[in-house]
Amino acid sequence: MDERFRRHLERLADKLLAACLLAPAFLAAFASSAQSARAANPAPAKLRSETVAAFDHYVRLTAERNETELKRGSGLLWVDALPESQPTDAYASLKRGEVQVDQLSTLENGKPIACPGGIIHHWVGLVFIPGAKLDDVLGVLQDYDHQSTYYAPDVERSKIESHDGGHFRVFLRFRRHKVITVVLNTEHDVHYFHDAPGHAHSRSSAVRIAEVENPDKSDEHQKQPGADGGYLWRMETWWRMEERDGGVYVQSEVASLTRDIPTGLGWLVGPFVISIPKETLAFTLEATRKAVELKAKNRLAEGMTP
Repeated sequence: MDERFRRHLERLADKLLAACLLAPAFLAAFASSAQSARAANPAPAKLRSETVAAFDHYVRLTAERNETELKRGSGLLWVDALPESQPTDAYASLKRGEVQVDQLSTLENGKPIACPGGIIHHWVGLVFIPGAKLDDVLGVLQDYDHQSTYYAPDVERSKIESHDGGHFRVFLRFRRHKVITVVLNTEHDVHYFHDAPGHAHSRSSAVRIAEVENPDKSDEHQKQPGADGGYLWRMETWWRMEERDGGVYVQSEVASLTRDIPTGLGWLVGPFVISIPKETLAFTLEATRKAVELKAKNRLAEGMTP
């Protein structure tokens, strides 16, 4: 009996010791979980007038540079401006099916443009679609009613609200995930221009961006634009298309505005704010190529049908 009682006390002591050692870990995990739950819904970010003014100024200078390049009529792709042998390497990479993406920065008098209360993201990307025609590319880009198919899962819903020649008013619902998931209802004003045979460009401005609360639920509703999570406040997009080398080069340049990263929430907000613009651009160009290749294949098949 004494031996059994001694072993029972030893087991009990081991359990008490283990509990003492694990207690801090359990408390830390609980605290971290509670902190994560609170941080998953960070306080709304207020879009300030000076933030909008800074972005508008940035976009105006960027648009002026785009217009100057388009009037020049040659060397219209961003890789053409790379130094030394880099353009040759970039074109070889494009012909291998790779997407070229780079970060841009519009300067004023050689200096960066400050944006108080926000972050301006500026990226450009380029893809080559062999065997395609310019009309194939325009057929995809202007087919907004089906962009939820071409660009799924980034685009959940899409439709043309109005259309007059090369002028479109469109609705796009974005779903983007990076640590957190954000759903946005957006409206865009888009103009297309045919510059010369085999050349076209477009300019798209997001005229309304509203973050969706409780998406796809009975209590779904939109937050007030500018008083939300601040994951996308503004977006301007410039497309260029050039048919040559047995296909079409498709370039997209995007300038967007998000909230700045709040203190203590960099781990939550940072990955979304910093990574999403670049990743979305690369995905959009890849998806455009796939959709255009399918359209070109269908066009050829229809031409061969007796």
